[in-house]
Amino acid sequence: MTENIKTYNANNITVLEGLEAVRKRPSMYIGSTGERGLHHLVYEVVDNSIDEAMVGECNEIIIIIHKDNQITVKDNGRGIPVDIHPKYKVSALELVMTKLHAGGKFDKKTYQISGGLHGVGVSVVNALSEFLEVTVEKDGLKYVQKYKRGIPQGPVENLGKTNGRGTTVIFKADTEIFSVLEYDSETLLNRLRELAFLNKGLKIIIEDQKNDKKQEFSYEGGILSFVEFLNKNKTAIHIPIYLKKKKDDVELEVAMQYTTAYSESVFSFVNNINTHEGGTHLIGFKTALTRTLNNYGEKEGLIKDVKLSSDDVREGLTAIISLKIPNPQFEGQTKTKLGNSDMKGIVDSLVTNGLSTFLEENPGVSKNIILKAVSAAKAREAAKRARELVRRKGVLESTTLPGKLADCSERDPSKSELYLVEGDSAGGSAKQGRNKEFQAILPLRGKILNVEKSRINKIMSSQEIIKIITAIGTNIGEDFNIDKARYHKIIIMTDADVDGNHITTLLLTFFFRYMSQLVEKGYIYLAQPPLYLIKQGKQKIYAQTEEEKERTLKEVGPGAGIQRYKGLGEMNPEQLWETTMDPKNRTLKQIKIEDAIEADRIFNILMGENVEPRREFIENNAKKVVDLDI
Repeated sequence: MTENIKTYNANNITVLEGLEAVRKRPSMYIGSTGERGLHHLVYEVVDNSIDEAMVGECNEIIIIIHKDNQITVKDNGRGIPVDIHPKYKVSALELVMTKLHAGGKFDKKTYQISGGLHGVGVSVVNALSEFLEVTVEKDGLKYVQKYKRGIPQGPVENLGKTNGRGTTVIFKADTEIFSVLEYDSETLLNRLRELAFLNKGLKIIIEDQKNDKKQEFSYEGGILSFVEFLNKNKTAIHIPIYLKKKKDDVELEVAMQYTTAYSESVFSFVNNINTHEGGTHLIGFKTALTRTLNNYGEKEGLIKDVKLSSDDVREGLTAIISLKIPNPQFEGQTKTKLGNSDMKGIVDSLVTNGLSTFLEENPGVSKNIILKAVSAAKAREAAKRARELVRRKGVLESTTLPGKLADCSERDPSKSELYLVEGDSAGGSAKQGRNKEFQAILPLRGKILNVEKSRINKIMSSQEIIKIITAIGTNIGEDFNIDKARYHKIIIMTDADVDGNHITTLLLTFFFRYMSQLVEKGYIYLAQPPLYLIKQGKQKIYAQTEEEKERTLKEVGPGAGIQRYKGLGEMNPEQLWETTMDPKNRTLKQIKIEDAIEADRIFNILMGENVEPRREFIENNAKKVVDLDI
């Protein structure tokens, strides 16, 4: 797939522009200066090592989280070139580390396939680091250069002979830039595990010296092992299917397996980059899957009086689509949507060819898959009337909307809020305390259906869920339309107890599985009502946590009166407005999907059919519980 490059030196390094703006506007390059951006630094350095692995030059990467929040990333690749660049007259290593868009990714001979196509990665990390040290072992010699906030502290130094090879980067994020410096090893683990799955045979070792933990990831099964990992807590209905196809410079890998679950878990990657927003390759896969299963089912007489839809053939499907192409064009809000128009047809053709052959050669498995999809199609037909009911109602007036919805007068969705409130009592307080101009209230009765264990026909017969769908206005599934959302803030407001947490989890499961774009757009929030009211004379102070309560008590002194709110219904309308609903005072927690794959796995563990993985999860995380209701 890749031309074998004998030499990788300064002639392969291309420079597009300088580095000046990075420290002024770091969020433009790494997304944020909070926790997300901090972890992004690690990914940028690791991506360089991964690119070496993709061209067959590296088979081991070591990542160390040091106790003082330094990070080490070491690989056994070819090593960054250190010779003098013919045009810029400085070491290629210094060029790569100090110039934006300097790297080997623009020279198609060096990296025909790479993830870090923009070439901004390691230089941005250097600019945003308090200090950085890079060591290169190449052609029998060892070189080192040190930097402070992107500025070289001297020339590249030759340390003499070595038997090793590769690049080691040690850096510490800059306190002048980042609001947090603590790394979450679990966050890094999830991404590094993902990279190990996507690069068959690559060994990735992560060592967390703070917690004295060391883990190694290496998967000879590649994305086939990835699917098995995702389906560990599900009941599979057949052996995994693996397709590997190539056309010119395009290489496609697909691993897929159907389970008894009702939701899909389909994830796509291009050059190791998770294409969260899909793109042309995913469209090609879905088109091929639907057509191929319909054709096979009709030919074998397994499909009668029904046409399988795209939703039908993806019910219970876990799939990884990994595409490797020379020139990916990314688009979308987060630049994670593939835009190359020719990929739709190429992926469609490759999947159709590979899947058709598999179905013909494995009739037993094929029958199980088709019958699963036919069962989904029948459930879809059974849900059609309820779905049509929701569609017909559209945007209705507040007097006729279901579920005692008290609508707001504002008709601009970007200025409108919908509170989903646990129980009639709290709903009543919220209705009285709200600002009617832009706040709508929908009281919910009891716990909604667990959609992780339910099919679409059962979901569409649930009155509480119908209320939510109708109030929001977007519909669900294949009829979902984000542009019809009547509110751009949908706020879940429940009691701060076990039942309230359970209701919140049920609602989040529903939104994640059937209205995921609401989460992706940042429309879903959690209200943060206070746990305590502390009174000292005429002074009233609300505390949201035990720590806040203790801190407040120290400040106001003993004798202070304490009221513990066990439920929202205990607050009068004025208190509810003052503490939880007034935009000037309230605290809202926005729900985001930082890692869709991990979110999918956790929802399955917590809300799925199998009890054992849930028990194991609870046992492993019991010590992390902060508030325990007994």
